[in-house]
Amino acid sequence: MPALERYAVIGHPVAHSLSPRIHALFARQTRQSLSYVALDVPPERLAAQVQEFFSGGGRGLNVTVPHKQAVMPLLDGLTQRAQRAAAVNTIARHAAAGLLGDNTDGVGLVRDLVHNLHLTLRARRILLVGAGGAARGVLGPLLELEPAELVIANRSLERAAALAHECTQRTGVIPVRAVELGALATMEFDLIINATAASLHDEVPALPPDVVRSAKVCYDLAYGRHDTVFMRWARGHGAGAVHMGLGMLVEQAAESFQLWRGVRPDTAPVLAALRTAGAQP
Repeated sequence: MPALERYAVIGHPVAHSLSPRIHALFARQTRQSLSYVALDVPPERLAAQVQEFFSGGGRGLNVTVPHKQAVMPLLDGLTQRAQRAAAVNTIARHAAAGLLGDNTDGVGLVRDLVHNLHLTLRARRILLVGAGGAARGVLGPLLELEPAELVIANRSLERAAALAHECTQRTGVIPVRAVELGALATMEFDLIINATAASLHDEVPALPPDVVRSAKVCYDLAYGRHDTVFMRWARGHGAGAVHMGLGMLVEQAAESFQLWRGVRPDTAPVLAALRTAGAQP
């Protein structure tokens, strides 16, 4: 009997990841035979682990915090959306091209916002909190929705400004600008996206409460068994609706699965199963 083709998610920490469950459900649904596990890889082991995984016959990796940018020099090529994001969350091994890095985070978020949550974001105002790998991964697809404006706020204004300038240089159409966190108190947004890792540490970004009171929707890229701390904080300060990133996780995983296996699974039953089970690893 041939060995199962091997896939994994690498991060640090990664024990909380739902990716093994999600890909097991995808494989069952599409009648694919594969193995998918979570590998806790500290930064100093990243290069060695990636090399060991693929030299040992591994077919594909998902990449999560804190490796989405650090893994890029280890790859042979990048897709256009990975180049645009300057971050990688999916690696596929190709016989001819070697290791190809992709980024499915942005398309996963947009699919959750538009298809699952039925939000209309064209000509709306979006606030993106954070300027790291997660924010980079979702920026391009968000701008493709043609919002009226996208504002980036980050603890480091310099980092947010650099990212906003980069986007403006690339698109030149939709206004993208950076602001200090404190300046948000007088601003209003239709959608606020928390792209920081604060919820993973049971913390909330230093946002002024007034900014969420006027927000129609607050969305945390993080997810958990229960509402994240950001969701509870936003709801407590009057946000219109709050959502976690479970839908984004499932949708970006489906994009990775399609890249690896050539078939896109139906995400609706998988998302429903995870919600019924309480989104536990």
